[in-house]
Amino acid sequence: MFTGTDIVTWMLANRDILIEQAIQHLNIALTGLFVGVILWGTAGVIIHRYDRFSDVTLGVFGVILTIPSLALLSMLIPLVGIGIPAAVTALVLYSALPVARNVYVGLGNVDESSVEVGRGLGMTDRQILLRVRFPQAMSVIMAGIRQAAVLLVAITTITAFFGAPGLGQSIFRGISLGNTEQIMGGAIAISAIAILVDASLYGVQRLLPGNEMSNT
Repeated sequence: MFTGTDIVTWMLANRDILIEQAIQHLNIALTGLFVGVILWGTAGVIIHRYDRFSDVTLGVFGVILTIPSLALLSMLIPLVGIGIPAAVTALVLYSALPVARNVYVGLGNVDESSVEVGRGLGMTDRQILLRVRFPQAMSVIMAGIRQAAVLLVAITTITAFFGAPGLGQSIFRGISLGNTEQIMGGAIAISAIAILVDASLYGVQRLLPGNEMSNT
């Protein structure tokens, strides 16, 4: 029977490898998030502009999110191989719904009177998007990015099964060895990363204009 003390003891004894794996884990998750924000943020802007495609597009993104991570990673192996490329590709795909949906919703919920004022000042559609819609929608957009970030930190754990580095290696090794302390130690480290990333992004979110629009 293991105790909390046993877990702490194991983590302290293996802190060097845990730190190394935590850095690897965070790098993979943030890389997937960065690419996902650029790609799906752009998609969110496009479906806001062409609203008739929004239901279909967001529906497809929702279906992607329901695919089990082991299945998705297996499907990606023939295309991108194993290890970090497969991990990042899967994470980018999983970030589609929370990022694109919040960009779409955030831009759509902007006060239209502000948009009309911008048009009255002679702003182009691009200027209205960048100077009016985005500033007011940014808090909602950040809420989606936070959701994606926590999701990707968790899913990065599974990518270790396909050769990617990170804290998932400690968990899978602990499972193979029947080492409960190692499993729990890895899980605690992953939870700490998720909390740290979410708290950091929340701090950024609170500094952005339109924060009162978000209830997250």
